[in-house]
Amino acid sequence: MARINTNVPSIVAQANLRRSNAELDLRLQRLSTGLRINRGKDDPAGMIISERITTDLKGIEQGIKNGERAASVIATTEAALTEVADLLNTIKALMVEAANTGANSPEERDANQLQIDSAIQSITRISNTATFGGLKLLNGNLDYVTSGIASSAITKARIFSASFINNQAVEVEVDTVASAQTAGLFLNGDAPGANPPYGNGAIQSTTTIRIEGSRGVQELTFTSGTSYADIVTAVNSRTELTGVTAELLTGGATSGLVFRSEKYGSNEFVSVTRVGAPADSSDNGWALYKIAGNAAWPDDSNGFNWASRISSGNLVSADRDTGQDVQALINGTLATGRGLTVSINSTSLALELDLHEDLATDPSATATTFHITEGGSLFQLGPDINALQQVSIGVGSVAAEKLGGTLDNGSMFFLSSLMKGQPNSIEENVRNGDFTTASDIIDRAIDEISTLRGRLGAFERNVLETNSRSLQAAFENLTASQSRIRDADFALETSQLTRAQILQASGTTVLGLANQQSQSVLQLLG
Repeated sequence: MARINTNVPSIVAQANLRRSNAELDLRLQRLSTGLRINRGKDDPAGMIISERITTDLKGIEQGIKNGERAASVIATTEAALTEVADLLNTIKALMVEAANTGANSPEERDANQLQIDSAIQSITRISNTATFGGLKLLNGNLDYVTSGIASSAITKARIFSASFINNQAVEVEVDTVASAQTAGLFLNGDAPGANPPYGNGAIQSTTTIRIEGSRGVQELTFTSGTSYADIVTAVNSRTELTGVTAELLTGGATSGLVFRSEKYGSNEFVSVTRVGAPADSSDNGWALYKIAGNAAWPDDSNGFNWASRISSGNLVSADRDTGQDVQALINGTLATGRGLTVSINSTSLALELDLHEDLATDPSATATTFHITEGGSLFQLGPDINALQQVSIGVGSVAAEKLGGTLDNGSMFFLSSLMKGQPNSIEENVRNGDFTTASDIIDRAIDEISTLRGRLGAFERNVLETNSRSLQAAFENLTASQSRIRDADFALETSQLTRAQILQASGTTVLGLANQQSQSVLQLLG
């Protein structure tokens, strides 16, 4: 068969040559870009998963950068807090030195006061000037904003973390379920069965008692006939040394008196021991009792019926008692109690509240509610923007007017009250002979700064660093996966390039032969 209008071998050769040229172009493109997938047609399914991985990698890469920046913010904040802690320790040392009034002159105490004033001013200055890239760190700019806190229910609120996802504000409900209690021991005011009769609210023979509390131990000796009112005065005059107070029952001295711990909570205790007590425990009717179990303090407004309370088991004989921490529900979750303070730490809410005595000691009181409306420092630590990959932390102001809040006689005093002319200055403490409140303020301020540094350190170590390592591992694995999907295998591609080059050369030669084949018909024309 010899036809000249259609050269089928040439058509076949052209088709194969086109395929060889396309193969050659593909190999050259992959070798020049280093990618196996350059266009969707190279591998549609591979392109889809590769693009998704690329998106994940970009998010993870930025998450790592966000974590590193957050760590820098935390490190800067903690460095400033370290200086504040050093200044507080300096103030503590100066106040302890000033309390040594028998070995320093008024001029020395004045010099100490000047140093204290300067240190307090420096703390406030650090609070106002600590910044990171224009972001104020310690002036309360990163603290949470609250609304509706009733001072009759909550004396101080510290919000550490709150999530506002799907909420414009976070509602916080606090409901007391078990009352905070001071430690307490009751002393009977009238024991008719004693011999001699023990009544009329007075000591019947010389008695020495040892009083122990959270602050220390004191022994007091009372002569025969000393009234219970005088015992109360003597005990209260040494409260700073023992941490124990005393008061008459409302029925008066003949009703008896109660020894109480100065503060609430399981860390507080009262121990009253009669030194050298005779073998006969009924001598002079000396009888101490405590409330049985964890029952609330009995109401003695209508008189204190000792016999009925003892017979009912409401009072049991004891010479030591321990206080009780408040228990409260915060948004339905049982909070951790310590004295009058409750705290909760969850992924959506972390806070610490100092409850007012009225709320903390009355489980029947109406629950109090307030709102966290805004604030805090939000860190985006993951590749996706959602609540599970965001962490919020609050950093309150460390100005002297905010640190060391301590309740004393119904008033709240802060670090600034230690400055000259203020209620807890060295001059006022020396004049009153009582450095207790000043010492409590300094200790509370030191605890607050230490706690804040601890929280920031835990955040950096347990959140930022672990998150960074996790993201870095994910970045490495996803990069390897993307490389396997999208990157060109140079060994394979070079071998395929050689094949394509050979096929192109042979295809060109074959096409030339196919085109020459039609000329053979000329021989038939003679």
